[in-house]
Amino acid sequence: MSHHPTNFQGSVIDAIREAILAKMAADDVQVSGGGGHYTIVVVSSEFAGKSMVAQQRLVYGAIAHLMAGDMAPVHAVDSLRTIIP
Repeated sequence: MSHHPTNFQGSVIDAIREAILAKMAADDVQVSGGGGHYTIVVVSSEFAGKSMVAQQRLVYGAIAHLMAGDMAPVHAVDSLRTIIP
């Protein structure tokens, strides 16, 4: 795991999960990783009828604030899976 410098205080994993849940109705949000690199799995009926790119944009839009700036807590999303229940 690489190290990415950040001034973020608290659990980045919790912050990612909470940001996604605040922006969309999700049945399940799983986040793992650290050091600025994360894996995200989101199960949501909001993905129905949307392309894979549109589904991923919903998730990235929810966490954009955690990826902004030089000291952002999220440097990369190494894997993003979107699942329609």
